[in-house]
Amino acid sequence: MKVKVFGRDGRLTGPVESARVVKTDAEWRAQLTEEQYQIARGKGTERAFCGTLLDNKRGGVYSCVCCGLPLFASDSKFNSGTGWPSFFQPVADENVTTERDLAYGMVRTEILCARCDAHLGHVFDDGPAPTRLRFCVNSESLAFTDQQDLATLADPAAA
Repeated sequence: MKVKVFGRDGRLTGPVESARVVKTDAEWRAQLTEEQYQIARGKGTERAFCGTLLDNKRGGVYSCVCCGLPLFASDSKFNSGTGWPSFFQPVADENVTTERDLAYGMVRTEILCARCDAHLGHVFDDGPAPTRLRFCVNSESLAFTDQQDLATLADPAAA
């Protein structure tokens, strides 16, 4: 699969070839907290206005809590008033996938990490310009890295 990753210079690069991340439930449970597991692997949802990254205003990148793939940048984050971190676009289209979600009697579009299939949240068409999209994401599905530390996200595939 091809995704965009950070290079040693702290800049997004690619697309580069990256192997899918596949683990057993036991391996995911050992790596994640119970809440991260329930949301990212079990397709759960954290309570509105309770996520640790909802009010984060620092510059940086939000990555998949399961595999570390960069997903969203702080410059696309906005306050949607919904209670979950919201973004108008992913850091790279290749890094997220979507699936139709018919759970709970609703028709929604689920967003997933392209590398490990972690559940991130849902995307809606009521966001701001320029995309008019709202990627509504669970804090528990994300890890945040400050702008000055982006080189720490360097992926060996980007070398």
